[in-house]
Amino acid sequence: MSNSPQPDWDPRSPSVLDDQIAAYDRMRSRCPVAHSDYLHWSLFRHADVLRVLEDHDTFSNTGSRHPSVPNGMDPPEHTEYRALIEPYFAPERVRAFEPVCRGVAIDLVDRLPAGGEVELMGGFARDFALRIQCAFMGWPAELQEPLRQWTRRNHEATLSGDRAATAAVALGFDGFVRALLDEHRRAGDAAPDDVTTRLLAERIGDRPLTAEEIVSIVRNWTVGELGTIAASVGILAHYLATHPDLQRRLREDLSLLPAAIAEILRIHAPLIANRRITTRAVEIGGRRLEAGARLSLIWASANRDEAVFGDPDEFRLDRDPAQNLLYGAGIHVCPGAALARLELRVVMEELLARTGQIALVPDRPPVRATYPASGFTALPLRVVRCS
Repeated sequence: MSNSPQPDWDPRSPSVLDDQIAAYDRMRSRCPVAHSDYLHWSLFRHADVLRVLEDHDTFSNTGSRHPSVPNGMDPPEHTEYRALIEPYFAPERVRAFEPVCRGVAIDLVDRLPAGGEVELMGGFARDFALRIQCAFMGWPAELQEPLRQWTRRNHEATLSGDRAATAAVALGFDGFVRALLDEHRRAGDAAPDDVTTRLLAERIGDRPLTAEEIVSIVRNWTVGELGTIAASVGILAHYLATHPDLQRRLREDLSLLPAAIAEILRIHAPLIANRRITTRAVEIGGRRLEAGARLSLIWASANRDEAVFGDPDEFRLDRDPAQNLLYGAGIHVCPGAALARLELRVVMEELLARTGQIALVPDRPPVRATYPASGFTALPLRVVRCS
């Protein structure tokens, strides 16, 4: 006989998937710690999510069924691996990447259709994410299409809940990375000076990283980059298309972009949720969770909590950035946050500087993405390039 509590909601119901953000808003007020068969325990309030992020002793990151370096680790193991990967996102490396990032952004903006109408997700956002990821990793352009197909299959497998399909997709990506590692090893001293080569030279304690560890690191970086950067570009472009006064203001003063990007992505999160598992019995939000309970931290709700932000849809440039959980908090805060901020700032700078208008296309509404994705799967826009 099952001891699982009765479900409080169905995350895959049409009423939720039709508009995830609105559904999570309703859950935050109705049942802020809610159980479901699909997401287990979901936390919707900012205070509850922040509590979990800051208490890694009670709320562990080791719930993944697959090796996850360092995301799926707790201290002290996490500390050593985190120290290894942080230099890859050091300020000087991020600054050095800006010209490459800008070149990709300029090329893609200049390739937008002369007629002005574009399906932005397929015709711009996903291409930007793919090209930027390959550029950062030092991967050749011919790997972009396999990565695109892998991202699509990964999303479909995750949505289906089919563990076998998810495992097969993960295995496919692992083989892709292992082939790259083999190529770099065979090249020896002639191997390119890229991220893959540097990872092969890294050591934990007195030993080199294993192939499994490198594959896991690269998988974590790639999944995070491709999904959230593409979603973010779509969310930002859609928000500006539906708020022409703000679009005009940003065109006149691009220095406002960093704060504007953070605020838009607070209002409409590019990442829906993240997982944790309890190490002991705990009470949170008035609910008792036993040891081993699986949690889903709903970023897309926590960052819209009225108790912290007032009207969640009110756009403000003077928000306290410490309250924004866009990149997480605590010891597992996103190590690539500075890189993501750079990429989004640069692509929006070029999109605004090299176009005269971004607007919705009449009679062609956007198609919202569904869990586990956020943003839009299709986003028809009119983007008028400057002559």
